[in-house]
Amino acid sequence: MNVLETELPDVLIVEPDVFGDARGFLMESWNGARYEGHGIPNHFVQDNLSFSAHGVLRGLHFQNPKAQGKLVSVLQGEVFDVAVDIRVGSPTFGGWTGVTLSAENKRQFWVPAGFAHGFVVTGESALFSYKCTDYYAPEYDGSILWNDPEIGINWPVEKPSLSDKDRAAPPLNGMLEERLPHYTEG
Repeated sequence: MNVLETELPDVLIVEPDVFGDARGFLMESWNGARYEGHGIPNHFVQDNLSFSAHGVLRGLHFQNPKAQGKLVSVLQGEVFDVAVDIRVGSPTFGGWTGVTLSAENKRQFWVPAGFAHGFVVTGESALFSYKCTDYYAPEYDGSILWNDPEIGINWPVEKPSLSDKDRAAPPLNGMLEERLPHYTEG
């Protein structure tokens, strides 16, 4: 397994070892001890699947309190996946990083708690998988505007299909500070 660091501390790209031949392939998509050795918690409590058509953009979502770390991957299709540091007081507050995830490249993306997460489907469709470190709590669910100019995400789709919730989300600087997670060193 190869683990790549990104511009944002603790946000990681994981390239699992894939063993394949003409019959297909085998890969280890999760090994608690191995992933924990790279700083990814060995404690997930919920798995989610999302299916979306080309051009669908979901995000930028977060939960606070009860923040969720997410290990995400694509089982079918392709997406451009993004993490945004929304931790008040963080040296990288408002910074973002993104990666293409696909069934073909089999990459995984670790989005730690305290970061907003979103993706846009760049393939014909995508079956997207999330492993979450905390349970979904709708009362703590939040969204940041997907195209917030101060964050400046370079989305590869010009006119995405959005939910009403995502279309109406405020920019990061429009969020009340107490609504956002706070940065703690270490």
